Amino acid sequence: MTSPTAAGYERFAAVEARGVSPLYEEWAASIADDDAVLTLIDSLPKPKRQPNLVFAAARLAGAPLARYPEFREWLLGRWSAVEPIIQSRMTQTNEAGRCAVLLPLLSRIEGPVALIEAGASAGFCLYPDRYSYRYRTDAGDQFIHPVDGPSSVELTCALTDAEVPERLPDVVWRAGIDLNPLDIQDPEDMAWLETLVWPEHQERRDRLRAVAKIAAEDPPPLVRGDIVGALPQLVDKAPKDATVVVFHSAVLPYLDPDHRQRFVDLVQGLDVVWISNEGEAALPAVNKQLPRSAEGRLVLSLDGVPQAFTGPHGQSYEAL
Repeated sequence: MTSPTAAGYERFAAVEARGVSPLYEEWAASIADDDAVLTLIDSLPKPKRQPNLVFAAARLAGAPLARYPEFREWLLGRWSAVEPIIQSRMTQTNEAGRCAVLLPLLSRIEGPVALIEAGASAGFCLYPDRYSYRYRTDAGDQFIHPVDGPSSVELTCALTDAEVPERLPDVVWRAGIDLNPLDIQDPEDMAWLETLVWPEHQERRDRLRAVAKIAAEDPPPLVRGDIVGALPQLVDKAPKDATVVVFHSAVLPYLDPDHRQRFVDLVQGLDVVWISNEGEAALPAVNKQLPRSAEGRLVLSLDGVPQAFTGPHGQSYEAL
């Protein structure tokens, strides 16, 4: 019988890494059949066994970007160096590219907007008004820029069955919540953010550095705490004349089901616009409304109603 950890690595290889990261696909698929490595991973607390975290921690500790036999030998010999990183760190991929799939919804909101991100990491997705966008459509590429001109960060997204957003939101206030907010002024935190970017994605690493410069010019307040406990107070702090938008991307799988439902119940009871960009299994009530499988993509929803399938890193948007 396949263990839950092995099944998780098989799924990661087949659904998340395939066609996106050949190296991570090979590592994950091979680990699913490797009892020695699975035993090491199963010695970790359950939330720490995820491929993204294990692979990033290994890379931060110096793992070679090599075929699985060489990586396996290194991992078995250096586990004592990798395990403390896994224990002390969390998967906090801060992909600004996801702003490209949030924008079609944010652009519909008239007037001033107050943004609150649940699971904000370093807060890079709190700046949708500071980036430039290139939307690839059947009619060709179309661009949107901030009011003061093209940004040093350009996000590219393939748009299907949807209109190109006409404008950027008027963001007048922004804040985030995270159990462990990352500090872009801290070299170790920045090194971790860069390591979380998958090996083949040098363009994303370069973009992350450019995004960090934008965020450093106007650092957002990041509250350290649980998203259920901290959210009501942040909503209260938002400007009263602004539309408060609570959003999150690929965050809910890191909460247990009861905790996740408490968050959903809370946000639905607040006077906010709720934008969720999560895997299709994260929100059963949203999943029931889908016309078909997301096939490894995320599901973008507005106030609990699905709007689009999106690429995990913001690279595509297919309207529903």
